[in-house]
Amino acid sequence: MSSLRSRCLRAARQRSSWVAGFSAFGLGALLSVSLAPLHILLSLPLALGGLGVLALWARSPLQGSVIGWLAGLGYFSFALSWIVEPFQVDAERYAWMAPFALVFLAAGLALFWACGFGLAVRWSPGAGLKDKQGDKLEAGRDGRRLVLLLALWSLAELARAYLFTGFPWAGFGQFWIDTPAAQLLPWVGGQGLAVLTLAVTLPLALLRRRPLLAVSPLLGLTLAGYALPPLPPKPAMTSHLVRLVQPNAPQAEKWLPERRWDFVRRAIEMSETGVSVDQPGQGQVRPDLIVWPETSVPQLLNNASDTLSAISERVAGVPVLLGIQRRVEGRYYNSAILVNAQGRVDQIYDKSHLVPFGEYVPFGDLMARFGIYGFAAQSGAGYSAGPGPGLIDLGIGQALPLICYEAVFARDVNAAPARPNMLIQITNDAWFGTRSGPYQHLVQARMRAAEQGLPMLRAANTGITAMIDPFGRLRETIALGETGVVDAILPQPLAATVYSRTGDLPVLFLCIVLVLGAVEKRRRAAKPSQ
Repeated sequence: MSSLRSRCLRAARQRSSWVAGFSAFGLGALLSVSLAPLHILLSLPLALGGLGVLALWARSPLQGSVIGWLAGLGYFSFALSWIVEPFQVDAERYAWMAPFALVFLAAGLALFWACGFGLAVRWSPGAGLKDKQGDKLEAGRDGRRLVLLLALWSLAELARAYLFTGFPWAGFGQFWIDTPAAQLLPWVGGQGLAVLTLAVTLPLALLRRRPLLAVSPLLGLTLAGYALPPLPPKPAMTSHLVRLVQPNAPQAEKWLPERRWDFVRRAIEMSETGVSVDQPGQGQVRPDLIVWPETSVPQLLNNASDTLSAISERVAGVPVLLGIQRRVEGRYYNSAILVNAQGRVDQIYDKSHLVPFGEYVPFGDLMARFGIYGFAAQSGAGYSAGPGPGLIDLGIGQALPLICYEAVFARDVNAAPARPNMLIQITNDAWFGTRSGPYQHLVQARMRAAEQGLPMLRAANTGITAMIDPFGRLRETIALGETGVVDAILPQPLAATVYSRTGDLPVLFLCIVLVLGAVEKRRRAAKPSQ
């Protein structure tokens, strides 16, 4: 009889484990719809509260790790589904790799979550202990496990943003870009908003046992959001006019010999005929700066002097910032250059934070022997990295240039040698397709502007081109997939923000303190009473 009962219990536990695993994957996938372009925020309490319940259910670090890994696998598989798009540009060669790239990337990033969940179970105060009646962990112990999960999950997200060159795409702070919570970005940054997200949703796991305690953080955040003073409808503006050009060159056609110069001619014509805005008392004015997207000139800078002179002549000597590749001593760089009124290169910035397996391949010359190249590779190892963040003088102020992927990294913006007057991003989001990728990339650009209190000039090949104000709001835009040009008045920068001075150090310190406190409580609880 006891043997039959044991088998029944084991079968029940196995069924519970399968249900927990499928639930974790499904809740992770549900969480992804909070990202752009859907921004369905109702998924946050459902998904994160549900994952909190599963974390409390776990009875071993292994169970916790599996739950965290499956949740991450579900989240990143859907949030990063755009990653298959670059493989479709040259589908005959690369399309077969797309599903493997998505699965391996999602599975690898999910390991960070697995560590956070597993350690939360391992280090929980009272984990594996029972009260005098032999019941499950009491509500107080559940609450302490959730606090530990909050801290360790946040540390996992910080690690994901920094380790192995970092990949903070789809961070939890990105959920809030069009809500009042975005006003906290200048204070705590995206990682701080991620901690806040977990702090108000994980307690929902206690809803059945402590309903008031469970909903209080979420209600408090909602009320605080409505209590925040509204932002000014329009920031203070400079007198500078910037022309942003979106030539809309599909990636599959961008480098074709028979098409590539068509897109250059298109960009030149739009630079000449941009629709200027009227300034009171001044009538029509010409722009102070023209901005073209990343790699918008399809030749090496080494051979482009005639092209640059022709561009400068056609735009009547207005300075042009554009993207181009260049070769120096056998190395290739993805660069932004400022072309002056004489058609000469006035300043150069080389991209420093490169895309792994996109712009370079680790051990590239060795990998080339096996036919593995970066999508944008010029030789076996692809591009070389520039020296790091640096400022360029655009004539209308000092700017920190960011080329495509670099706008994803708040730490790179904070690493600027001095505070600029503006941020400027040139990008080719044609690589990201037309679904979620370009929208998520734009959200991260807006976050960088809000974190720093700086306006951002953003020129994208296929969109979304935008003038972003120092609060992270879109002022003028050109929609995804459209050919167009927009003239926009440059907003004034705000005062230096708290986040621009501290970065993510306060968030790191808070999480470490929470972890150390929880571990100490467990140690004391496990010590035999005298």
